[in-house]
Amino acid sequence: MTRRKAGKRRHDGRGAAELRPVTFQRDYLPHLAGSVLASFGRTRVLCTVCVEESVPGWMAGRGEGWLTSEYGMLPGSTDRRKPRDRSGKVDGRTVEIQRLIGRALRQAVDLRALGERTLWIDCDVLQADGGTRTASITGAWVALRDAQARLKKARKIRKPFLRTQIAAVSAGVVDGRPVLDLDYVEDSNAGTDMNLVMTGEGNFVEIQGSAERGAFSDADLASLLALGRGGIAELFRLQRDA
Repeated sequence: MTRRKAGKRRHDGRGAAELRPVTFQRDYLPHLAGSVLASFGRTRVLCTVCVEESVPGWMAGRGEGWLTSEYGMLPGSTDRRKPRDRSGKVDGRTVEIQRLIGRALRQAVDLRALGERTLWIDCDVLQADGGTRTASITGAWVALRDAQARLKKARKIRKPFLRTQIAAVSAGVVDGRPVLDLDYVEDSNAGTDMNLVMTGEGNFVEIQGSAERGAFSDADLASLLALGRGGIAELFRLQRDA
């Protein structure tokens, strides 16, 4: 894990460039192709992969597969009850996050190697303390790696469909200082909030950044990108270790 010795410690004792403790508990639901409980500090997301032996009608006959995702927060995942999303009444934040998860993970998948089947990625937040979307993306990649191994063992695919790693992390300016991997306390007080998604080759898939309390400078942006790169490099290592 990247560490900076100098500088003021954060409210939880971390340095500016430190991730929260990150773990991936594989085979959390062993009857699925892939399931991982991803923990980023107190944030916990259950990431699952279900395999459907068909593709959407608009893709039929192309010889390619598809990957799609859904995201949700359980009612007890925060300090006040989060109402369940109802059919046709999914809130805008949920839609935005599940689209981000799908876009990010499709960058990792060779859809032709997958064949005409669909990978359903479901990310359910059991406990939220900041960074649920980044934990979802990073944990779901590990679940996809397990799903690939099971499909290959069952001889349903001829070659691996994963072509790169994908991981994501947040960064932000808190109390005038760029920091990595914000928890809820920091996220709710951040002057600038950013989420970064990257490939194993070090290329960006997506950068989401906004000024919450005053515009940020070129220097702030450079610092946040550097923190994000360092944090994602560590997440790649943790994914491989898992």
